[in-house]
Amino acid sequence: MATEPVTPSTPRPVRLSTMVQGWYQLTFLHWPVEPEQVAGLLPAGTRPDTLDGVTYVGLVPFLMRGTGFGPGPGLPYLGTFCETNVRLYSVDGQGRRGVVFRSLDATRLLPVLVGRLGFRLPYVWSAMGLRREGDVITYTCRRRRPVAASRAVVRIGAPVAEPSPLEHFLTARWGLHVTWHGRTAYLPNEHAPWPLHRAELLDLEDGLVTAAGLPERAGPPVSVLWSPGVKVRFGTLEVLRANR
Repeated sequence: MATEPVTPSTPRPVRLSTMVQGWYQLTFLHWPVEPEQVAGLLPAGTRPDTLDGVTYVGLVPFLMRGTGFGPGPGLPYLGTFCETNVRLYSVDGQGRRGVVFRSLDATRLLPVLVGRLGFRLPYVWSAMGLRREGDVITYTCRRRRPVAASRAVVRIGAPVAEPSPLEHFLTARWGLHVTWHGRTAYLPNEHAPWPLHRAELLDLEDGLVTAAGLPERAGPPVSVLWSPGVKVRFGTLEVLRANR
């Protein structure tokens, strides 16, 4: 089946909301990687999603706010925490594009347990911080076990009037693929189109990408973006009909 086009809004609107989240103060850092280097890290029945023959590794720190089950509203305290994820890009046999999380660090233990036990996502309980001074944001992460750390400093730039094909490819993702009880599943989401800004990476010391089993970063990221954020609705987890 042909791979669906990259669209700024979801091609599959969520009819029944099973979970809500708010993703705020995000920075997207991305490095290119050859598809064959990461193909074995994806769930069965999926393959690396590529743009011009290249796929990408993403490091995305942000503030989670208002997480909750059902149509919402989310929880004001337990649902608010810092998170950093390391992710890859995937497409399944039905042509649906998604992300695959190699790690998700979060500061609240309860969401970590729910994510690990309920959705089989690789959440890790970590100490994290987000500090903004004017147009400069500093993200820190210190993983308790296994030990790993990350620190990124970014300066927010001008709004992106029209995202490039690469910027659409890296951010317009309407679901995730995960290995769930030995099967591969797809969890759809929807939100408003990303309000994106250019950004400048001022400093980066990161051990999360390699701790996730990914190749060493070769040079600076090829894409650095920032967003004030979006509110997100998730649909129903769907098990893929056939694995590879």
